[in-house]
Amino acid sequence: MIDQKLLSILVCPVSKAPLEYNTEKQELICWASGLAYPVRDGIPVMLESEARALSDDEKADRAN
Repeated sequence: MIDQKLLSILVCPVSKAPLEYNTEKQELICWASGLAYPVRDGIPVMLESEARALSDDEKADRAN
């Protein structure tokens, strides 16, 4: 679980856009850059090299 205060100040290092926490996947999602940053042991890993690209299906699901 991510502390809401922490989530409110974290931004994507690529786009500087706000992040959304996905509890199921333990990831911080940036819809602007299309990247998902892992959260390991409760610590966000905010490195572009550690992020995964969101799939087209994930982007489409959000649009609906």
